[in-house]
Amino acid sequence: MKNMKKLVSLLLAVCLMASLAIGASAAEPTTVDVSGGTGTSSVSLSSTSDGTLDGDPAATKMNVVIPTILPIAVGTDGTVTTATDIRITNNSFGAVKVDNVKVEAGTGWKLTAFGSKDSLAKVKVDSNMIGFKLALGGGTEQLTNAENAASQTLIDGAIEGCYMSGSGDQSANSIAISYDAIVSPVSEAVVNASVASVLFVICWDAV
Repeated sequence: MKNMKKLVSLLLAVCLMASLAIGASAAEPTTVDVSGGTGTSSVSLSSTSDGTLDGDPAATKMNVVIPTILPIAVGTDGTVTTATDIRITNNSFGAVKVDNVKVEAGTGWKLTAFGSKDSLAKVKVDSNMIGFKLALGGGTEQLTNAENAASQTLIDGAIEGCYMSGSGDQSANSIAISYDAIVSPVSEAVVNASVASVLFVICWDAV
């Protein structure tokens, strides 16, 4: 047993010496000893958490700000007003995209086809129905339909208007969220009711 321990220790020492020798050989600088001779230097990249040469390995940090609320107000005649200053902003160094957008009905509410408010004129009061329309970055409008009352995907795969540059380009690092809705009549006043939620999936705009 003692001999085995000595053998293992010897092998570990040999391996350590070999690795040190290889490392030293790899770091050995090239010597140019004739006129016109060449030397090659490899450019070695490390992505680190603090940008220093000996920092901890880390990828580019994503930092995208998405609004927490898309406010809607419906008047006594069914006219809907929405906010006009809602945006998604990319504060990351790298470019990003909105890759998927899904709308889900709130508790007790149902999604329906977006259209004229008059399309809900025949539904019963307190039916709790909402039709929703959304466009990102001036792109194509995406509308809910009457096929699924609980959840609908409006964007599946980034389209025009979904792309944002890195934060270094302030002219293109954010996109506007344009949206509209139709809402069924309510018998009592509603204040800040959660009638639906919109899920935005953000990905790097990678090759």
